[in-house]
Amino acid sequence: MTDLNSRLLAAHVADDKAALVSLYRQAAAAANDQNAAGFYLTHAYVFALELDHPDAPALRAELIAQGRETVL
Repeated sequence: MTDLNSRLLAAHVADDKAALVSLYRQAAAAANDQNAAGFYLTHAYVFALELDHPDAPALRAELIAQGRETVL
């Protein structure tokens, strides 16, 4: 995950929010425990909301499925 961490840091420095959505989603998928996965997925969702990114509803659905978000 070192390469992924480097890409995440570079995307933060560049303020590339679209890349951050994708990279945090990748980090969630690669995480070894549920808390880390939830942390990364939450970050992906927050950046997606900021951009009105088309993946925002799917990210929210994943968070709901993990019990980290509630249905309104």
